[in-house]
Amino acid sequence: MKVTDYRSVIKLSHQRCREMGIKKDQVFSSKIITNSELQNKFAENRNMIVTASPYIEQLFNFVKGNNFFVLLTDGEGCILNAIGDEKILSEAFDLRMVPGAYMNEENIGTNAMGIVVKTGNHVQLSGDEHYIKAYHRWTCSAAPIKDINGNLIGVLDLTGYTDLVHPHTLGMVIAASNAIEEMMKVKQYNEFKNMTNRHIKRIFNSVPVSIVTSDIEGNIKLFNDKALELLEYKKNQLEKLTMKDIIEEWDDLKGDIYASGKVSNQVNIKANKNKFLSTLTTNPIYSSQDDDVEIVHIFKKIKKTSPKRNEYRAYYTFDKIIGQDKEFFKVIQYAKKISNSKSTILILGESGTGKELFAQSTHNFSERKDEPFVALNCAAIPKQLLESELFGYEEGAYTGAKKGGNIGKFELANGGTIMLDEIGEMPLDMQTKLLRVLQEGVITKFGCRKPISVDVRIIAATNKDLRQEVKKGRFRKDLFYRLNVLPLYIPPLRERKGDIPLLIEYFMKNLAEKLGKEEIKISKEYLNIMLNYNWPGNVRELENVIELIINTGSMPVEYFKNVELNDNIQNIIYGEALDLESVEREHIKRVLKIFNNNITHSAKALNIRRNTLYNKIKKYDIRL
Repeated sequence: MKVTDYRSVIKLSHQRCREMGIKKDQVFSSKIITNSELQNKFAENRNMIVTASPYIEQLFNFVKGNNFFVLLTDGEGCILNAIGDEKILSEAFDLRMVPGAYMNEENIGTNAMGIVVKTGNHVQLSGDEHYIKAYHRWTCSAAPIKDINGNLIGVLDLTGYTDLVHPHTLGMVIAASNAIEEMMKVKQYNEFKNMTNRHIKRIFNSVPVSIVTSDIEGNIKLFNDKALELLEYKKNQLEKLTMKDIIEEWDDLKGDIYASGKVSNQVNIKANKNKFLSTLTTNPIYSSQDDDVEIVHIFKKIKKTSPKRNEYRAYYTFDKIIGQDKEFFKVIQYAKKISNSKSTILILGESGTGKELFAQSTHNFSERKDEPFVALNCAAIPKQLLESELFGYEEGAYTGAKKGGNIGKFELANGGTIMLDEIGEMPLDMQTKLLRVLQEGVITKFGCRKPISVDVRIIAATNKDLRQEVKKGRFRKDLFYRLNVLPLYIPPLRERKGDIPLLIEYFMKNLAEKLGKEEIKISKEYLNIMLNYNWPGNVRELENVIELIINTGSMPVEYFKNVELNDNIQNIIYGEALDLESVEREHIKRVLKIFNNNITHSAKALNIRRNTLYNKIKKYDIRL
C-alpha cells in the first residue's frame, strides 16, 4: 500500500491539529500519566499486553539492527510497551515517548498511532506528514488491535528512520496485529469454554441428588460429588467400576433401558462398605452426531425410619404464622428464601416472639421437610448432661448410663434439622465441641473415640445479644460467626401492634374450642387497652391473657393497671366497667353475696323470676 493512499486522512488530521492550537515545535506529549495511574493501565490491559508480547518480539526480530522500535498503546493511545534498537529507542525516550505517554492527536499532533485511534484504520506516515517537527525524521506504520466485537482496544506501531522504511513495513505490522487479534479470540473462547465447563461442573456437583452417567453397556463416564458420598468410593475407584458393580439388578435393568431408555424403580446398591435400597431413575441423552447414547442415572437412598425418629417432626408451617404487618411479612418472606440453604440460621428475638414457630416453619419449607426436626433447649439441660444429650453416649460411659448407650440429638436429626434454642446459655466447653461439628460435620459420642458423620442443618435461637456476650467473654467469637451466617430477626409484638386484633381473634377461637368454652367478646375499650399495652412477653403473653379471659369470662383489668391510657379507659380499669352487661353481672354478684347465694331471695330482690336469674348466672359464668 502506498503512502499517497493516506493523504486525505493526513490532511484532515493536520487541519484538526491547527484548530486545536497544537504547535509544530512541540516536543513532548501534553499528557503523560503518573506511575500509579500507569499501573492501573497495565492491570486494565493485562490480557492484551500478555497476548501481544510474543508477536511484538517477533516483529522486532524481523527488523532488529536496522534502527527500529515497536510501540504498543491502549485504545486511547497511551503507550503500554516499547522495545527497539538502542540508538533510535534512546531518541524516542528523549522525546518522552515512554510508557504512560499519550500518542493521540489531541496530545502530540498527527502521527500514525493518533490516526489509528481516531479512525480505527491502519496507516503509514513519513517525514513531514507528522505534524510536529520532532517526528519528521521517522516513518511510522500502525495498525489497530480490535476485540471480538470490533471495538478498538490497542494500537501496534513500528517506527524507523525515513530512509530505511519500505511501504511493505506496514504489511508486517498489520499481519502482527491480526495475529494478536486472532490469539485473543482463541484465548477468549478457551476462557469461556473453561468457565462454562467449570460452571456446569459446579452445578453438577451442587445438585442435591446422586448422579452417575454411563454408556448403554454400563461403563461409567461421569459422576458428581453426591454420588461419591452415597457410594462411599473415591474418585479413582469409581472411575474403574461399571453400573453392574454397583447395581445388583443391572442385568435385568439393562434390557429395560435398551427398550425404553427411561426406568424408574427400586434397586439394591452395592456401595463400597455396605448395601442399601435406593430409588433409581434413568434418562437417556442421545447424541445429534452419532448413535451414541449416554444414560443419566439418578439415585436416592431409601432411609429406614424408626418410630422414634418419626416422633421428631415439625408441625408448624408459615401459613400458621399470623400477621399482616408489612415488616413482619418481609421477615416471613426472608425466612422462606433461606429455608433451603445448608448454612446455619441464627434466629434472634425476645422471649415469646415465636422463634421455634419460625424454626419449624423453615424446616417444613425446605427439602428436609420429610426428615427429623429435633429441638433442644440449651438452658433446660444441666451442664453435666448437655454433651450426652447432644452427641449421645456409649454403654458404660459413666455411672448410671443406660444399657446399650444412648443416641444423641444430632444423630437423631441426621438428614434433617436441629434447633438449638437458648444457644446463648451453652457453656464455653460445649461451644468448642459444637464448633467442631459445624466445621467438620462429625460428632463423637461421650465415652467413644470413633467419630460419626452427620448431615444436619443447624438453626440456633437466642434472646440474648450474642455480640455483647462475645465482648464479655461468655460466648466464643468464632462460634458466633459460624452461627450468624443467616441471621433472622423476629420483631417483638410491640413493633407490630396492628397484628394484635388478628392474634386475639385467632387465639380466642382456637383456645375456646380447645378448652370447651364459649368465645368472649372483647369490647372496643378493652381492645384499646390491649393495643396500648407493651406486651413484654410478646405473642406468648397475649395467648396466655386470652386463655385467662376465656377461663374467667371477664377482662383481667388489674393486669393492665400500669398502661398509660386516656381518662375513659382509666375509668374502665380503675372504676366500674360501664357497658351494660358488665354492670349487670357485677350487680347480680353483689345481690347474691348479700343473700348468701339464695336464689329465691336474690331473684325477689332483683324483681326477676328464678329461671331468669339462673339463666343470667349461667350466661355470666357466675360461680355460686
